[in-house]
Amino acid sequence: MMKKLLCLAMALLLAVCMTGCVSAEETVKIIFWHSMSEEAGVLIEGYIRDFNATVGRDKGIEVELVYQGQYAESVNKMNNMLSGKSYDTLPDVMQLDATGKVNYYASGVAYTADDAAAEDAAFLADDLLPAALGNWNFAGVQLGWPFATSTTLLYYNKTLLDSVGAAAPRTFRDIIALAAALPKTTADGRELTPYAAVPNTPTLANWLGQMGSYVVNFRNGSEASATELDCIENGALEAFLTAWKELYRAGALKNVSGSTDSFVTGQLALMTGSSSNVTAVLNRVDGAFELGVGYYPKVDDDASFGATVSGSCLVMFDHGSAERRAAARELVRYLTGAAVQADFAVGTGYIPSNQAAVEEEVYQQLIARYPQYGVALEQLAVTPADMRSVTVGPAADFYYTIQNCISDMLDDDMSPQETAGIMADELGGLLYQYAQANP
Repeated sequence: MMKKLLCLAMALLLAVCMTGCVSAEETVKIIFWHSMSEEAGVLIEGYIRDFNATVGRDKGIEVELVYQGQYAESVNKMNNMLSGKSYDTLPDVMQLDATGKVNYYASGVAYTADDAAAEDAAFLADDLLPAALGNWNFAGVQLGWPFATSTTLLYYNKTLLDSVGAAAPRTFRDIIALAAALPKTTADGRELTPYAAVPNTPTLANWLGQMGSYVVNFRNGSEASATELDCIENGALEAFLTAWKELYRAGALKNVSGSTDSFVTGQLALMTGSSSNVTAVLNRVDGAFELGVGYYPKVDDDASFGATVSGSCLVMFDHGSAERRAAARELVRYLTGAAVQADFAVGTGYIPSNQAAVEEEVYQQLIARYPQYGVALEQLAVTPADMRSVTVGPAADFYYTIQNCISDMLDDDMSPQETAGIMADELGGLLYQYAQANP
């Protein structure tokens, strides 16, 4: 009898082991690179745990989450792997920002959203925000799906503005008028700065876009690789630079990047920044003053309100495995679904990329209690449909050249006309050099 029981126990143990081995072999493992830190990073980690315990468990998918640093670091790693043809070391899914669009598109191993939809009819984007989708379309190809969607807003110290009877500024002229009304120092004697900023690629795209112009040709590089500036002959760049210099000469602008530190301590009255910072700014202000959030200010009354969509999307790579591609699609669907998008928006301040997420109770409760969160979505609704963020190959050099040229205009008292000419030469040179190196 004992011998029979022992044999039965061994048989059961063997069966369990065999079942476990089969399950392990059938599990499809994929890698997801992300660039979210702090609160957003904690949320991403939770979503992947939930995915692995639910959808992943049911469909035999296991996701390994890898933090690859901020967007610039992550894109640099992707570029190094692409240039070295180390395709096997690329992830299955990657959180990508605008600086990586061109190289991803030209990589030869991209598994785009269009590719995925052609392979799986269920992989469609009917429920995603059109403006956000458009930001991740390049040369007519939908590269990926929007995940962390943001735009640029105006943050202001409403308590301070109320004390001088001022409303949130709508134009540069309003900022000049506000500067004249504000005291020169805070209550404890520190310098009070009305506004501080140094334009860069995305903010220049906002201000020129409000004026009906692109920064570079081919609709800011969204239709093809940009070859020249699109804002010189139409006079838009010079008009912007003229208005920017007027801000500076009126004492309404400090020629440094405005910091959250200065804003939350009451030394900076106005700050322009990403809508994804709403949660962080609210937490840091912590009731010291009433936080106001408004539309991105316009250059003048003739311009339109609005700011380009920014943030990041989820792209996929093709490793030659139908199973890995299917697993990647499942993960992207999950992360861009209404439930995750609503929760991510509540926890960070990002705009829900999924239109149905806006109706989720948790999101509706948030904007009812903190209306600051709803401003980004409202602004997006009035932003001109043809506004686009800038997509260029030499993204980093382009960014810093814009900053340096505009800073030099103010520091060296150069004319807007001269500065526009220098920017045309230097930025155009960067585009030419990139085109020559990447035929």
